[in-house]
Amino acid sequence: MKALYETNETDLQLVSRGKVRDVYALGDDTLVIVATDRISAFDVILPTPIPGKGEVLTQLSNFWFERTGDIIRNHVVDPEPFAGRPAKAHLQGRSVAVRRCEALPVEAIVRGYLTGSGLKDYERSGTVCGIELPAGLVDGSRLPETIFAPSTKAAVGAHDENISYEAVVSLLGSVLAAAVRTAAIALYEFGAAYARERGIIIADTKFEFGLLDGELILIDEALTPDSSRFWPVDGYEPGHAQPSFDKQFVRDYLETLDWGKKAPGPELPPDIVEKTAAKYGEAWRLLTARE
Repeated sequence: MKALYETNETDLQLVSRGKVRDVYALGDDTLVIVATDRISAFDVILPTPIPGKGEVLTQLSNFWFERTGDIIRNHVVDPEPFAGRPAKAHLQGRSVAVRRCEALPVEAIVRGYLTGSGLKDYERSGTVCGIELPAGLVDGSRLPETIFAPSTKAAVGAHDENISYEAVVSLLGSVLAAAVRTAAIALYEFGAAYARERGIIIADTKFEFGLLDGELILIDEALTPDSSRFWPVDGYEPGHAQPSFDKQFVRDYLETLDWGKKAPGPELPPDIVEKTAAKYGEAWRLLTARE
């Protein structure tokens, strides 16, 4: 499978390039989001692509968008905007046409388990984003209840920072902040229950939301290995880092290098690329029962 690191669609207007996605205008009210095979770690875009990653992200997001419409409306207009266009064959399966909207300036992170930056906050203060948690929790502990643990939305190359719910209220207002929190928790709990039946624990995840004609909608991606921590149910054991289906595998490899976690990032060796691609593919197969 040929990897796509960057797009160059000269017949379309480029709107932006993110860590993974290239965004083009398709008329005044519609955008096309293309998920490339780029991978980032520690907020640095790495120079080595992961073949097939963009298709997994796009198709898995579409899979969830189809199943969560009764929880909240999403931005999808056409899940296959380039179907039947041979000149755009390289974009098929990794592109989605979406409505333009006003993106909200927060990352809606939801946690069902304690790990990552939430664990670091807990070890410092016994809290995560201002939410007090019981004593004695360890890496991988299941939380007593799902928590909304938002962060700032940093620019490419910058670091997100965990913030309190009160800070979200200051940014969005009390009504919209409450709506975001309610929707994010409902989406996570739906996805986590579905995934667990198929052998995957969704430890935490990130959602993004926007406003379309004043209505809150789900945008960007949903419950993918890039936006979530996926752990296998078999072998789950709190007290240490869990094996994962997501890019934690790449992070773990990078931690073994003498690298300052600043751009430019290091090249990934072929075996790491192959194993990472397999992890993404395995998550897709388990959740969808499709090749």
